[in-house]
Amino acid sequence: MNSDDRLLTVDEAAERLGTGVRFIRRLIAERRVRYVKLGKHVRIAESVLTAFVEERTVEPVRVRRAGYGLVV
Repeated sequence: MNSDDRLLTVDEAAERLGTGVRFIRRLIAERRVRYVKLGKHVRIAESVLTAFVEERTVEPVRVRRAGYGLVV
């Protein structure tokens, strides 16, 4: 987390990922993302969300067909 990294609310994090608030709260409860606790408020750094997405990004695989619909 950078010192100039913006801290997002749970609602903002959900909007950024295009998910529901419940998913973000589950990530926090299961400690699958780093977060900052400020009293009763929870914040997630933008860089944490970026890293979360990058770690779970699946690269496409080029598929070659070898005759009659068999995939190799």
